[in-house]
Amino acid sequence: MFSKKTIFVSALACMVLFSAATFDGGCGKTDTKSTVTSNTSNDKQTGKEINTNTKLEKKDGFRIEKDLLGEKYIPNNAYYGVQTARALENFQISGITTRDYPELVNAFVLVKLAAIRANSDAGAIPKEVLDAVEKACKEVLAGKYHDQFMVDLYQGGAGTSANMNVNEVLSNIALELSGKQKGDYHSIEPHDHLNLSQSTNDSYPTTLKVAMILMNGKLIPELEALVASFEAKGKEFDNKLKMGRTELQDAVPMTLGQEFNAFASQLKASVQELKDAEAQLYVINMGGTAIGTKLNAEKNFTENCAKHLSELTGKKIIPAKDLIAATSDLSGFVNYSGALNTLAVRLSKIASDLILLASGPRSGIFEINLPPLQPGSSIMPGKVNPVIPELVNLVAFRVMGNDVAVTIASKTGQLQLNAYEPLALSAILESQKLLINTMTAFKLKCVDGITANDDIIKQHIDRSIGIVTALNPVLGYDKSTELAKESLETGKGIIELVREKKLLTEEQIKEVLDPKKMTGQE
Repeated sequence: MFSKKTIFVSALACMVLFSAATFDGGCGKTDTKSTVTSNTSNDKQTGKEINTNTKLEKKDGFRIEKDLLGEKYIPNNAYYGVQTARALENFQISGITTRDYPELVNAFVLVKLAAIRANSDAGAIPKEVLDAVEKACKEVLAGKYHDQFMVDLYQGGAGTSANMNVNEVLSNIALELSGKQKGDYHSIEPHDHLNLSQSTNDSYPTTLKVAMILMNGKLIPELEALVASFEAKGKEFDNKLKMGRTELQDAVPMTLGQEFNAFASQLKASVQELKDAEAQLYVINMGGTAIGTKLNAEKNFTENCAKHLSELTGKKIIPAKDLIAATSDLSGFVNYSGALNTLAVRLSKIASDLILLASGPRSGIFEINLPPLQPGSSIMPGKVNPVIPELVNLVAFRVMGNDVAVTIASKTGQLQLNAYEPLALSAILESQKLLINTMTAFKLKCVDGITANDDIIKQHIDRSIGIVTALNPVLGYDKSTELAKESLETGKGIIELVREKKLLTEEQIKEVLDPKKMTGQE
């Protein structure tokens, strides 16, 4: 008697063989950027693609691989296979590929390594296959073969092309390390071994989560370093009394140190928010296979795969309670992208404040100096622009736009699968990379080198009407109002008028203007 599983696999094999015999052998398009050879040409009369090689002949420098659509030449030195070759023909879109993000390559490999170990736990993988694939995974994690992960991040098919690229590359590396020829899939097969108990619909989103977790591990230290830089400036500027401003009008006194400590506190809040958002990425749907029903998954695969992935990443990876819900729900990406968006908003606000505080030098606020990095104009001599804060704004705007893209992609998936996960991946990884690099530049090329213009700050304090609020307890509201009015009419500063009218002694003025008293630090 045959088992139901054996009957199902046999039927599937017959379908594949029938399809391979009836479909064309290629996509009718030659990709000049890759060395894939197409097996179709165009009919001169109709312009339609016709199959020119139902059965391909051997060709020097190439091996022949086949899939549902037929046979295809693959360069002998390529570790990818036929499905990757088709993706390279179909998706030359953004020029940004899996290999452009080493963390994404590593994430794919970590997921496949956890999966094959979980399948081995179930007795479904021969030991020699497990050993070979583990060796292949370790090679890639060590930085080798990354050039073989070449599928564009923008791809139709919900990530199937990227998933098969990984399956094929790891299979062929494992084959070669075992002394066998690339493409000899009788020994180690991309579907039967590397994709066992999986579908793209669970392994791809899990990979995306792991990649984002790995990138978050680089982003948070850069953010913490930037926070420390602002805190150091807060300490350095602690006793520099200045005017606070609301709606760009003079308000009440504060210290420049308080202003920079506030910047630090705002960014520090993002550190915890990113950690909280990362924790939502720990919930995975591995073993749900196509739609979350566990079809073709080995026994206990879901739990064992999460356990192995936890060990490999050092994170508390857990299976989703409802695999069907988890397969179509991208809310974890939405939440994490939202944390990136919040960070971008804060960075942009701070950068814009620094641009204002450094404006001038003669007709602006000019309370701080930003490090001069480059001439600012091709026509105006002596002009130096706030290029790093402007850069921070540019990147922040991009991250905000990426967050909108993630939101739209996440709400657009239909029924049991979201086919727009590749956009969520591309947007979030780009935001992470941009923020990492930008915060490094912000710290080293801007914040660390900021200095205070003490004379300008003092002039603003001395001439500001806002200082009058601090005199209310000493002179009374009515007298303070008179001083404010006279200051506006004459252009004289409040302290100047106090001295002129001998309303307070120098000792009293010094006490009233004590930075700690005026700024709530006592």
